[in-house]
Amino acid sequence: MTSNTSRSRFSLTALSLGLVALLGACASTPPPGSRSVSIERTTFGIAHITAPDYEGLAYGTAYAHAQDNVCQTAEHLLTLRGDRAQFLGAQNTGDFGLGRMPNAQIDLFVRYHMDDAALARAAATTNDEVKAALRGYVAGYNRYLQDAGPNGLPEACRGKPWVRPMTAADLARATEQSMIQGGLGALAGAVLAAVPPAPGAKTGAAPVALKQAVAEIGRHSFNANPEGGELGSNGWAFGRNATPDGKGLLLGNPHFPWNGTNRFWQMHLTIPGQLDVMGATGGLSPVVSIGFNKDVAWIHTVSTGKRFTLYELKLDPNDPTVYWVDGQPKKMVARTVALPAAATAGGAPVQHTFYATDWGPVVSLPRAGLGWTAQKAYAIRDANTLNVRSAESWMKMGRARNVAELRAAMGNQGIPWINTLAADREGNAMYADLSVVPDVSAEMLKACAPSPAAAALLNAAGLPVLDGSRSACAWHRDPGAAAPGIIAPARMPVVVTPDWVQNSNDSFWLSNPRVPPMAGVSPLVGPVGVPQRLRTRSGIMEIEGRLAGTDGLPGNRMGAAELRSVIFRDRNLAGMLVMDDLKAACAATGAALSADQALGCRVLSAWDRTSNAESKGAALFREFWRKAKDLPKVWRVPFDPAQPVTTPTGLDMATPATREAVFKALGDAVGTVRTAGFAADVALGVPQSRTVRGQKIALPGGDEFEGVLNKLESQGQPVIDPKGYAVNYGSSYMQVVTFDARGPVAQGLLTYGQSSDPASPRAYDQLPLFAAKQWHPLPFHPADVQAQREGKPLQLAY
Repeated sequence: MTSNTSRSRFSLTALSLGLVALLGACASTPPPGSRSVSIERTTFGIAHITAPDYEGLAYGTAYAHAQDNVCQTAEHLLTLRGDRAQFLGAQNTGDFGLGRMPNAQIDLFVRYHMDDAALARAAATTNDEVKAALRGYVAGYNRYLQDAGPNGLPEACRGKPWVRPMTAADLARATEQSMIQGGLGALAGAVLAAVPPAPGAKTGAAPVALKQAVAEIGRHSFNANPEGGELGSNGWAFGRNATPDGKGLLLGNPHFPWNGTNRFWQMHLTIPGQLDVMGATGGLSPVVSIGFNKDVAWIHTVSTGKRFTLYELKLDPNDPTVYWVDGQPKKMVARTVALPAAATAGGAPVQHTFYATDWGPVVSLPRAGLGWTAQKAYAIRDANTLNVRSAESWMKMGRARNVAELRAAMGNQGIPWINTLAADREGNAMYADLSVVPDVSAEMLKACAPSPAAAALLNAAGLPVLDGSRSACAWHRDPGAAAPGIIAPARMPVVVTPDWVQNSNDSFWLSNPRVPPMAGVSPLVGPVGVPQRLRTRSGIMEIEGRLAGTDGLPGNRMGAAELRSVIFRDRNLAGMLVMDDLKAACAATGAALSADQALGCRVLSAWDRTSNAESKGAALFREFWRKAKDLPKVWRVPFDPAQPVTTPTGLDMATPATREAVFKALGDAVGTVRTAGFAADVALGVPQSRTVRGQKIALPGGDEFEGVLNKLESQGQPVIDPKGYAVNYGSSYMQVVTFDARGPVAQGLLTYGQSSDPASPRAYDQLPLFAAKQWHPLPFHPADVQAQREGKPLQLAY
């Protein structure tokens, strides 16, 4: 791949940055006859952008987003140019996709992978609306830089030499990085680790235990990890048979990072007579990616589908950079990427040689048994590389009039690694996994497994490894697919129903347990008949309890008010499943317990089994279950595929070894909480809190492994510490949407607020709302926008 990035294209003259007064005047009084975009702000800084075309919408979107997040965007552009080491230090770390890496490694991978010429050719295939939007977004961001000037930016990037204008190539790179973060991007470190074995090295590698291999694969976040550390989400959609008024009803509760460009930002986009859509999007995006219009609402959840396969390469015994396909030798393509001397502050130049095959770049994961030896190597093929179709998908979704049109809008397969759940005003609900998945059937997975060990990795860790020595193991090419080698939409799972559907990051299997799953779906889309994560089970239990009228609320239908209440109940399913057995064992064991174990028993016996901020014992349970959940045979009732919602359940306290291990975990958890400086019965909101402008805000919510629907996580923090839980993932943009005669009736919130600048009044200004479990009416209709308007509209000529 090539990356000929010219420094000159990022230069920004002092003159252009100094035109603040002139351009400020232009912003308020566009010249007569020019096109202009209007930016209005309502409560909490929600941006309402109106323009005559998509170029203007994108121009205004970029400008308004930069008002709130310019330093975040500027640093992300630095990442996309492969310049982090030069300006931020080679050994310092930065965000790349969903993980963190040293800056020098990020730069090397970016400079290797990002091929501006190929990205430009791909962008040229998009429709005119997309081209106009991309053009407008670049211009709008650059306009903000000019208007603000180098000294008018927030402290984090004020006067920094790395704040430079955006280019079309930058925006193309941003799209590519977003597309591959579910596959190749997550394996960037493995690409960098791929180095040929030294001459004379052993022909093979030491065998790796399957458990160790599975753990290593999970560490690289190949997919949503049920133990936490991943993107997630809850999406529920209800049709006419499940709601009190026969209208559709939707819950959107994405679990995404609270920092970086995967943060959401709220906006409302209008082209009079053509488009009127409201919701949220991530950084460097000109379209609403989750939201609603007057007829339909939708949400995305991270899908279980695989975005790539590995290929096991049979190597020439005399040259580990030569591999064989169909009996013919092929030479790997080596390319050395170097960072400028300035990136190492006068130290030795940093460079790395990458190796590519016809299948894709070579990767190395030796701790998973996938290292580069004299005998074997592994290459990765990612189905989302050069996927430029997403903007068109979301544009069409914004204009959809019902779930059928929403489904059709995704027919170009631009949605990269997420499911879609939707409801419309006609009372239809939909679950659809129309994401991008390699077209590899179950039969092909079996026939193309290069070894029993590779087949075991598929079964145990969901990692597909195919035989790279046979061209017959290339992905199937379906003429109905939007791109060669991916599964066509007609063969992906979709459920449209007047009842209800849900997804909390498990597969399509139980989107509605009463609806048989689609047959013949590739295992790469997702498994069936396997244990479900606790959030999935909790969601189904809540929905079924509501519709059965057994959940303590009036009636037996799911209305918007009930839905807003249910998602914030913060029931801890893990506690509900195991505490009866633990409490009984505590009472039966009595004097045989240590002091810490007895204290743990007293606290958890009195715990209310929720993760509310005021819940005493919730923090102790979290640390206990973190230690106990992986004990061998910990469940009293094992998983039963015929009862997937209610099993596994209970603690096997009748088995002495399990009972001893469980009580040890309990005593150790008491010690962990005490060492952090908290009482065993501390209310959860004491350690789980955030201080905003001097106010400490106690936060409800639980970790992934606890099965709390309102998920909050402290990524990178293995246990509670003296500062408590540093929440940085979880509930983010939330929406509950139904419909009346006028159109959408929506309430929502954005936990961390519109701005990533800590000094901005829009940073975390909605967190008190979240902590109080309150919702904000989202102003969609003109009268509602006017009622919530803050300040004067801003007019920008473009």
